[in-house]
Amino acid sequence: MSGRRPHRPFRTSRALGAYRLTRTVAAATVAAVLALTALGCASARQTGRSTAGQASPPADAADSGAASPFWIDPESDAARQVKLWEKQGRAADAKALRRISERAVAHWPADEDPVPEIRRAVRHAAPGKRTVVLVAYNIPHRDCGLYSAGGARDAQSYRDWLGSFADAIGDARAIVILEPDAVPHLVDGCTPAQHHAERYELLSQAIVRLKRLPHTRVYLDAGNPEWISNPARLTEPLRRAGVKTADGFSLNVSNFQTNETVKAFGTRLSGMLDGAHFTVDTSRNGAGPLPKDRNQPWCNPPGRALGTPPTTNTGNELLDAYLWIKRPGESDGPCRGGPAAGTWWPDYALGLARRTKL
Repeated sequence: MSGRRPHRPFRTSRALGAYRLTRTVAAATVAAVLALTALGCASARQTGRSTAGQASPPADAADSGAASPFWIDPESDAARQVKLWEKQGRAADAKALRRISERAVAHWPADEDPVPEIRRAVRHAAPGKRTVVLVAYNIPHRDCGLYSAGGARDAQSYRDWLGSFADAIGDARAIVILEPDAVPHLVDGCTPAQHHAERYELLSQAIVRLKRLPHTRVYLDAGNPEWISNPARLTEPLRRAGVKTADGFSLNVSNFQTNETVKAFGTRLSGMLDGAHFTVDTSRNGAGPLPKDRNQPWCNPPGRALGTPPTTNTGNELLDAYLWIKRPGESDGPCRGGPAAGTWWPDYALGLARRTKL
């Protein structure tokens, strides 16, 4: 099975990982940041129809852009698209797209050099004491040679890259989603057996390095409920990869499973991991997944919608945050008329924004 991760094509300064958080601080922002600090603490990314309906926090629980504890990039692709459409007189489309541009999305720093992207984010986030959300996605033998093939050329290159990644964060407030797909690909057999020991070692070392930082929280990726449907299969691999040292695990990265489905799965997995906390990617799960029998349901599926906006107000003591890890509006790959994986696709972004009920 193969993982489809969203990422931009490799670029020197503002690239994002492929097959797969400045506004003035108001009192509400301070409260939200304190709440985050106090929190306890895709591949065979097959998607199936969930029997549970999409559920979101109460309307007042989802942080608005101005009150979000996360840094919002004013120069994102979505923000630039809004400005362009306003100039072109497409006011209604620009207004709809603000549902993306005014929300915090994760940054996937470049494989070649993660430093410029991270330094820019933490520099702009610092005045408002916002938290930046980052994805470390450069593990060797990444994505089993499929859409997001690549990663560091060897173990030492990865250690050096991860060290630069951590150094660039420094004492800034950050959440790091660590290596989407890396553990699930060990579980589903996609990653060859000869690479397993090295991957476990690199993941555990990465967690230790990142946790040396004073204000960084780390969540080790654990796939989604339709990929590895039995959470028991993930427990020992996550332990071997060092999840106990991390702040928890992440779920649904770049996928479309509903909040209720993912929360139920996360709660079960948490129970097997001594109460570990977790995060959920809600960037595109507002309409849930396509049926299992649809061709490539993970890749630019039609009719999808934005999910719960990024927030730490989840109403669940185990669920630390809903996050937009996948950058909504970036292509999953060359399917259904889409451009290369990670490329900004305005029409798809607009569809997601128009269909959202939030």
